[in-house]
Amino acid sequence: MIMDINTLRSIVTVATFFVFIGIVAWAWSGRNAKSFEEAAQLPFKQDE
Repeated sequence: MIMDINTLRSIVTVATFFVFIGIVAWAWSGRNAKSFEEAAQLPFKQDE
């Protein structure tokens, strides 16, 4: 069966949506909060 271009576009759109949801879930997970907080403070740290 030959895949129609619109079917391919739909599959890519759905896959991209799931990747986006995965990135959002990773960014908001509690496991990463400490490392993100440390990274956020890096510009404010002074060299010793």
